[in-house]
Amino acid sequence: MIKYLLKKEFKQILRNPFLPKLIFIFPFMVLMVFPWAASYEIKNLNLSVVDNDHSTFSQQLTQKIISSSYFKLTDVSPNYNKALNSIEKNQSDLILEIPANFEKDFINRQNPKLMISANAVNGMKGGIGMTYLVSIVNDFNTAIIKELMPSSTANSSLPSIQIDSQYRFNPQLNYRVFMVPALLVMILTLLCGFLPAISIVFEKELGTMEQINVSPVPKTTFILAKLIPFWIIGFFVVTLGSLIAWVVYGLVPAGYFSTIYLFSAIYILTVSGLGIVISNYASTLQQAMFIVFFFMLLFIMLSGLYTPIDSMPEWAKWIAAFNPLKHFMFVMRSVYLKGSNPLQLMNELIALICFATFFNIWAVLSYKKSQ
Repeated sequence: MIKYLLKKEFKQILRNPFLPKLIFIFPFMVLMVFPWAASYEIKNLNLSVVDNDHSTFSQQLTQKIISSSYFKLTDVSPNYNKALNSIEKNQSDLILEIPANFEKDFINRQNPKLMISANAVNGMKGGIGMTYLVSIVNDFNTAIIKELMPSSTANSSLPSIQIDSQYRFNPQLNYRVFMVPALLVMILTLLCGFLPAISIVFEKELGTMEQINVSPVPKTTFILAKLIPFWIIGFFVVTLGSLIAWVVYGLVPAGYFSTIYLFSAIYILTVSGLGIVISNYASTLQQAMFIVFFFMLLFIMLSGLYTPIDSMPEWAKWIAAFNPLKHFMFVMRSVYLKGSNPLQLMNELIALICFATFFNIWAVLSYKKSQ
């Protein structure tokens, strides 16, 4: 019996003028566009400079800052209040105030102080901009010390701590290495999780579900027939996405593909089961789309895609613990960047198995089959 149900499901997918194109085009477009647009690297920050010294050093510092790719000089204000006004009008993101006698104090080793003010309405943007600016100022400080003082004198009077920076798992700090595995999870969620919800409700509106309801097909068999096609589509999407990641970005997992496919198989069952649960409760396509939008927004915000889970308040961390997307995203990033294996990801494996079991049992129990 399930053989004929599967045949029906695949025929419906292939006859749909939109669905086959979406399965092929959607992964390609997301992985080709989003890693370039959804960047953690912030550039073109608007900087307002208040130069109270008008010296050679202050001009060199200003030129060094704007010569980087991170800052654009919006204006050189005569005083701090004028510069603050530019922030209030959203014309500047940061203010750098250079005090009077900046060069004189530097030469006399009196430790001149700079004031940096950041627009913290967007906390992440302000914090990263402040970090960039401090780094450039520190580099300028080191360059001037080397220029003014002989190395022997500098070493004896100005001891400094030598820092050896090491970035584990992503030494080049390439944000695409971090984003591509997460975007692959998002594609899998959309295509294999919420498409079943919409497609089943669409069948309700067409009236084909009524024919199934009056047939002797058991509920478990019907749900299984709905899950298997999207399970197969999910494996195809994972393979296609991994191929795009390798060809376009040169990104290959540090771990094994077998680990990715193992967790993908469980995750696809999880989100497909959730999609079928949504379809069982939704009567119209509009209802299903609103429910899908609600869950998708909740899953994305609490997945760690943009905001680290550790940075969230405790109540948000508890909610995120019940988010399948968060667990699978952690798995994909761990396999791609760290080379983790199933034993190291045992907590996520158990969580996804529990989610898959719960949602699919719920899907069977919530399906109302009229005889």
